[in-house]
Amino acid sequence: MSETPPEPVNRILRVASAAFAVVFALLVASAVTGPVAQFAVSLGLVGEGTTGLQVLRTLLQFVGFLAAVVGYLAITDQWALVGVSRPTLREAGLVLGGGLVLFAFQYGALFVLGEVGLTTGQNQAVVPAGDPVTYYLAMIAVSLLVVGPVEEALFRGAVQGGLRQAFDAAPAILLASLMFGLVHLPSVSGTPGQRWAYVAVVVVLGAVLGVLYERTGNVLVPGLAHGVYNAVIYVVLLAQSL
Repeated sequence: MSETPPEPVNRILRVASAAFAVVFALLVASAVTGPVAQFAVSLGLVGEGTTGLQVLRTLLQFVGFLAAVVGYLAITDQWALVGVSRPTLREAGLVLGGGLVLFAFQYGALFVLGEVGLTTGQNQAVVPAGDPVTYYLAMIAVSLLVVGPVEEALFRGAVQGGLRQAFDAAPAILLASLMFGLVHLPSVSGTPGQRWAYVAVVVVLGAVLGVLYERTGNVLVPGLAHGVYNAVIYVVLLAQSL
């Protein structure tokens, strides 16, 4: 029978394990996305610089993330970290309310930053490579069905869930949210200050999602709330592009 490590050691191990889960996901996603996307181009399924390729790369990235989450849970034998169940009516309300709160917070944060002369960088995921209307329509569906649920399975399930084994709710949510924010840094364009401002906003958004997971234990709640938030952003961008 294995003994539980002393609390400080256990916390260090949990942080290291959470960081490993994130790095592992990034590596798997990278290994999947590039080669498979290039293979699709070579077969003529999608063309270079097209909306189809951009959407395909997004899908492949999150397929990689999902494979990594499943692999991590299997390696560590911690399947219970990612709680999944059919959302109740109350949880459905939290999904919709949470998504709208995230959207409202982002625009509120942008307004406040603008009032003090600051701006955030731009996530390249909202920059279409081809036809913007087609891209935004596709990303509304991809956000709801793939991006939100998979990203939350990683950061709220595997990462926050693992940290929760050694920390109280607040530090576990904060640490997971910091990792969530930092992962977005490479995909953000702008000055260093703008890029870090973007990360700071994402950290707070991650904390809201973390609270949703802490309160429900169902990763579909933050996952779908995240998807709703992303989808609303793409709806706004779609409306602006028409």
